Amino acid sequence: MLSDSAFLRYQRQIALPEIGEIGQSKLKRSSVLMIGCGGLGSAAGMYLAAAGIGQLVICDDDIVETSNLQRQVIYRANDINTAKVDAMASQMQSINDELKVRKLNKRLTQEQLYLEVMMADVVLDCSDNLSTRHLVNRVCQSQAKPLISGSAIGWQGQFVVFDFAESQTGCYQCLVPDEVLDRPNKCSESGILGPVVGTIGNYQALAALQIIALDKVGFKASELHLFDGMSLKWQTLTIRPDSKCRICGKHEKVS
Repeated sequence: MLSDSAFLRYQRQIALPEIGEIGQSKLKRSSVLMIGCGGLGSAAGMYLAAAGIGQLVICDDDIVETSNLQRQVIYRANDINTAKVDAMASQMQSINDELKVRKLNKRLTQEQLYLEVMMADVVLDCSDNLSTRHLVNRVCQSQAKPLISGSAIGWQGQFVVFDFAESQTGCYQCLVPDEVLDRPNKCSESGILGPVVGTIGNYQALAALQIIALDKVGFKASELHLFDGMSLKWQTLTIRPDSKCRICGKHEKVS
């Protein structure tokens, strides 16, 4: 049951028939693991905090830099040189003082990530490099945990949800083979527009709320959503499981 104060706080969300008090209670009991506290994590984290997620586990080993402020909107000028997890936790708890935040100010080994994924209901990959995305994909696939992956560079963004409880879902390795890992892939090496990365982060938060609060979700898993910030157009592609994928196994490639 929700308290009177919680009902008042979330009344506009509870008023949605798809959520109601039951869905709001599910959010309160949930734990979300968010890998990366940059632009994607800034947007996703604020909306998840405001929506009433019970616990957010945030992971990043970076500090806030001046150049982050253009797109990582959860941070303030006085956060510069502060650990991102500390600054993000403070801001999220100022949005919702009932939120529990656990901070991981480090890069996780595969073994550590395995334990964190095991304890989470949903995993958000908000990282900015391919090696981390592939590691998160491997661990989530091995534990059949839903993975919400986002990325953005320049004027372009992409978003995909993998439902690893389904045996024919495909995975991030099917979409982006790890043979490309030696290529430059961090946003620090290229330009990026703040609202583009914010748009993708908001989609990640929206997907997480649907997965946790609803019995049915309004989107199809394993569809790649491509956003063009210049034309403001979306394109959707189906990810075909790769029969030769060494992560998810038996499966054919992107259409």
